[in-house]
Amino acid sequence: MKLQDLLTLYIDQLQEERDLAMTQGFDAPVDVAQARHLRTIGTLHIYALSLPNGHMLTQDLPITILPSNNCEPTEGIVLGTQDGEVLVQTFDAFGETVHHCTVVPDTSGFLETAITRLSEMSTKPESFTLGPAERLVPWLNPDENATDPGARANVSASVLSTMWHADEHTRHTHIGSMLVDHARQNKRVLVMGPDHESLDRLLGFIAKKLQNAALPFKSLLSRYELAIQTSANGIDLQEIGFESHMHQFYAKANSHKVLLRKKYERFRELTPILAYKRDKQRDLNEVKLLEWRLLTSLSEWQGKIKSLDKTVADYEAIPIWKRLAMQAAGKNVETLKEYRLIYEQKIHELMREVEIAQQRIRELVPEATIPKDMRPEYDELKEEIAKLGGTRKIREMLAAGEGTNRQAFIQNKRIVATTASRVLTDPIFRRTRFDMAIIADAPKIPAPCLLGASGLIRERIVLCGDSADLQAWTSGHKTQAFGKWPQTFLPGVASGPIQAAQNA
Repeated sequence: MKLQDLLTLYIDQLQEERDLAMTQGFDAPVDVAQARHLRTIGTLHIYALSLPNGHMLTQDLPITILPSNNCEPTEGIVLGTQDGEVLVQTFDAFGETVHHCTVVPDTSGFLETAITRLSEMSTKPESFTLGPAERLVPWLNPDENATDPGARANVSASVLSTMWHADEHTRHTHIGSMLVDHARQNKRVLVMGPDHESLDRLLGFIAKKLQNAALPFKSLLSRYELAIQTSANGIDLQEIGFESHMHQFYAKANSHKVLLRKKYERFRELTPILAYKRDKQRDLNEVKLLEWRLLTSLSEWQGKIKSLDKTVADYEAIPIWKRLAMQAAGKNVETLKEYRLIYEQKIHELMREVEIAQQRIRELVPEATIPKDMRPEYDELKEEIAKLGGTRKIREMLAAGEGTNRQAFIQNKRIVATTASRVLTDPIFRRTRFDMAIIADAPKIPAPCLLGASGLIRERIVLCGDSADLQAWTSGHKTQAFGKWPQTFLPGVASGPIQAAQNA
């Protein structure tokens, strides 16, 4: 099988997975009980989402979050899981702790982006460096009958080499040593892993190796996404974060955009606060209306008691014919005193309700009170944002402005670490080239992601991992030194095109 055939096969497979995602509810909205803000690095934020039991989100999947606190929707990607919660990286903050938000995954869009990249590799091979990628074909070929048992061993080690070992520490030691050598040779290296958690562990080890070799690891090494762990192997992973480096650099070089972003973030910060105070003011108005009704009723009952007291005091002076009429209606001194007791009981009940209402008013007043400078500030920001086209337009302006900056910034980094699926689907990597790729835990990376990411490599690819993680051949009686690569992106999905290729 040639590279072109393998690309066509994976395009067909991903199209089938995309159709499956669209028809089987992979993109169905998920109700999240709680979203907790963990930390902010630069302009990105990490939130922990508490998903219902039985729900999971695939790593690196793009998502849209719809908060319930009157904030606008925000986009992000899934980083992984930690302590039973799903960690996501978002482009906007939407509160510290938000209850009952909705997450909308975009599995089909993710797969469509991957299909587009593989299609470009197939139809515009001159736009990529496919020499090293072509050497991966014997490893990624899903057809055991078409695979020459010696094809994998015959690949030139200068273009594609492997480093298999069951112990992770041993693998990390070899990777660290390789990176020290290549850093001294001023090579641009792409380090890829199957997931962000294992990548964080590897980066801590690599940073320590570079530090021990007296190399400036903080400027050489760059973690593209926000790290799940705050530190690894004694290294603060935030110090080697791409977003942190870029934010610090452009905070000085691009002050006007920083000011615009601050205004935008301040507007997003004030929006839920004022919405909360508006709700409390509505509650306060309702309680004050209730208090007024209670006091009005109380005044009426007090007026009735005053009228009774006057009637009792003047009873003897009332004309005889009027007294007889009152007695005929059951109104004499004794019954009037009984009425007074009933009225007093009613007044006591109303007084208790008034006290409760007044206590609630005292509680609501500070919650509903808006600081005198907050409303003018919000109105000014709202007017300024409206003149610029609204929050969506501002996000597009900031993203467009940073897109070029991010591209230039990442091209100046010597060692970039991320996952293979992010390399395949993030547009920043479309025009970025590296001298070599070191792929940690390679057997855990789906073959389409690995093949798509390899199109950016000019010189050499190194596959690292435990060969036991490769899937065993299940058909026939043939046994090979190493098994086959995982072929599908969606978990638990069998691919029709791959199966057809194996049966051909």
